Order: sequence, then C-alpha cells, then structure tokens
Amino acid sequence: MGKNKLKRFKENETFEHLFQPSAKEMYEKDFFLKGKWGENFFKNNNPIILEVGCGKGEYTVGLAKKNPDKNFIGIDIKGPRLWRGSKTVKEENLKNVAFIRNKVEFLSSFFAENEINEIWITFPDPQPKKMKKRLTSARFLEIYSKILSPNGIIHLKTDSILMHEFTKEILKLNKLNILYSTDNLYETDIKNETTEIKTFYERKFLEDGMKITYLKFNLNEKTKFINPEEN
Repeated sequence: MGKNKLKRFKENETFEHLFQPSAKEMYEKDFFLKGKWGENFFKNNNPIILEVGCGKGEYTVGLAKKNPDKNFIGIDIKGPRLWRGSKTVKEENLKNVAFIRNKVEFLSSFFAENEINEIWITFPDPQPKKMKKRLTSARFLEIYSKILSPNGIIHLKTDSILMHEFTKEILKLNKLNILYSTDNLYETDIKNETTEIKTFYERKFLEDGMKITYLKFNLNEKTKFINPEEN
C-alpha cells in the first residue's frame, strides 16, 4: 500500500463527519445514529438526502453547497475516495454533510424507516455480468424502500446505457412510478443540480463525447421486488 494511501487512511480517522464502523460492529448491532441523524448529528430537522456509492463525494458536497437547508450523507466502501470529500467538508466548514465508509448492503442498519427523503445514485458500476449487484436491482430497491420516506425520490445518473435500460425495465416490471427519463441529459432543458453538478469522471465522459442518462423515480410501499430475467 502506497504512503499516500496510508496517509489518507490515517487522516480519515480525524474527520468528525466521517464514520467508519467495522463490519463486525454492523453485524452485531445498529449504528448509534440510526433514527437520530437529524437530532444528534446535524442538530436540525431538515430533510436528509443520501448518495450511495458516492466515491470522492463530489456530488454529495456539490448538493450540500447548493442546498444549505438540507442534510447530505454519502456512503462508499473505499476509504481513499472518501478522503477527498471529507477533506473538502473540513476545509470549507460544511455543517450539512456526513460520510459513511461501509457497504450499501448495511443501509438499514444506519438509517431508520422513513429517515431518508431522497437517494442519488451517480455513475455506479453497471456490473454487466452480475445483475444482482447493480445498485438498482431488486435487492437494493428493497433496502432503499426500508429507509426512504413515502413517495421519496431516487435519482440515477449514469453514462451506462445498460444500467439505464435495466433500471427502466425493473421499474416497469415492478409497476414503479418513473417521474423523468432521458438517455441524453445534456440535450434536455433541465437546468438544475442534475446538470450543474458534474463529477470528475462525468466531465471526462462528456469530453469524450459520451451521453449521460438520467432517471428519476419513486418507490411505492412494497418491500419485495423482482428482477427482470437475465439476458
């Protein structure tokens, strides 16, 4: 492991807004802030927006800057990635951001029912050979449904046509409400954080002439979903 990565791991331990419970801790009991993020961490009752697979936290931080009246939490398993977002939060003294280093599979151990108002999924691994690992597959929709408020919104922004089309298919199969869908975001008239905030990789994709897709949808109260048949 490189010295730079070790340095970042060490600095991660000093960030008060970055939580890194071990897998053992998560298996044994729920996280101590579950159901209490607003009251005990953010010290307010503002809506909480979650970004899953947040990487360097660029979108989480970008949303937080644009929406000081909302709270934002990013989760990712990679510590060196989270270092960048956490460092920015500290340097800019942002009070409405937190990060979690852990697996998305543990979300219901971190958050109580209805605690999350919106979820962003930005440029996830499309897992071309492992449908069940896609962040919009049935198992993950079930996890989101346990923590998302009624009529809570999920956003999917990706350069992967596979991920975009798969998600549309699973939403239709489970009779879920698609609020907006485009296979070329930057040819639409959308002028908000969906287009104004761009990650490093998104800028690179756009420079290379790639199209960015976007889906916005609701989950209903179902807690069981089915995947499309594997093709």
